[in-house]
Amino acid sequence: MPRVLIIDDQKDVRTMVAILLRVNHFEVVEADSGAAGLKAFAESPFDAAIVDIFLGDTSGVDVIASLRERAPTLPVIAVSGMTALDFMDQSPHLANVVCLQKPFRPNDLLQAMRKAQTVADGELSAAV
Repeated sequence: MPRVLIIDDQKDVRTMVAILLRVNHFEVVEADSGAAGLKAFAESPFDAAIVDIFLGDTSGVDVIASLRERAPTLPVIAVSGMTALDFMDQSPHLANVVCLQKPFRPNDLLQAMRKAQTVADGELSAAV
């Protein structure tokens, strides 16, 4: 069962995403801040991460960069309700991050998960 880390400071969003993923056979760990998410990531392995760009304690972009430093091919979905996510390709750590605009439908999230995995698989085969 794939393990997914959800980092979002909005409890209702985290809960909705977690329920959707659990129903679709993912194991989910929730973090309510960037610091909590990075701590969880350091403590055990994950197969993917969903990170809100605007977190209360830090920038989601910085969190994604930290995750990618530790696991360069980690499938990552960046979510945001406030901005178009066109700036995500500005840093090498943010390359190939799948972006999803809030509010999103359940099927949008599942498609983003598949796309993130496909992108990560492509990065892995390119690195070999």
